[in-house]
Amino acid sequence: MSEIRVNKLINEAGTGSVELTQGATLPSGKTLSGAGSLNITGISTFGGNVSIAGTLTYQDVTNIDSVGLITARAGINVTGGNTTIKGAVESVAAGTYTGSGNVLTCDTATATVFTHDLQSGTVGIVSITNFPATSASFHTITLLLRQNDTGTAHTTNNTGIQTITVTPTGVAGFTTAPLVGSGTTVILGATANDENFVTLGINYNGGTNTDASSYKVFVTKNGDFR
Repeated sequence: MSEIRVNKLINEAGTGSVELTQGATLPSGKTLSGAGSLNITGISTFGGNVSIAGTLTYQDVTNIDSVGLITARAGINVTGGNTTIKGAVESVAAGTYTGSGNVLTCDTATATVFTHDLQSGTVGIVSITNFPATSASFHTITLLLRQNDTGTAHTTNNTGIQTITVTPTGVAGFTTAPLVGSGTTVILGATANDENFVTLGINYNGGTNTDASSYKVFVTKNGDFR
């Protein structure tokens, strides 16, 4: 076997890289390193492990086995098989309250479960923002609404959630009435230390995503716990 010892390789014209017409083999224990980029337009097959200290950006892969954090910027589409998530914790955030109009804003870019102390202000309108407008989807948001010891925030029967404002990602917001089990509003507890769990389910049927008729908002309340 012959051996060529050089410091650098360049093409015959002296203007670019050389072409490895029969490929190249790295012996065991050797590495391919440098400060530049590895640009491969075809299919790359690795029989062993690939270790990347920085960020791996890719367009399409078959399998991912990660011991760290995976960020899917455009979502995750599972077309078959089972999805198992172990040790997952649903994020909780405080809803942003606006006294004018009694609006409780829940930004789903930060959480899907929101808390609000009713003593800080009554709730008449729930505004849901930044939820994905995915065709045939059902997006669920949970509200934990608490009364404090004095229980004076909701004292009349007609006080409760009557209107939902929906603002999908990239879409101008619109207002709709919630679909409830009976009546036209969700009545919240008026007794000290009541805890109200309210679940909102938003169904987008895949129609024009700026049209309110393409969305239905279902609202249920789970008792006045105390």
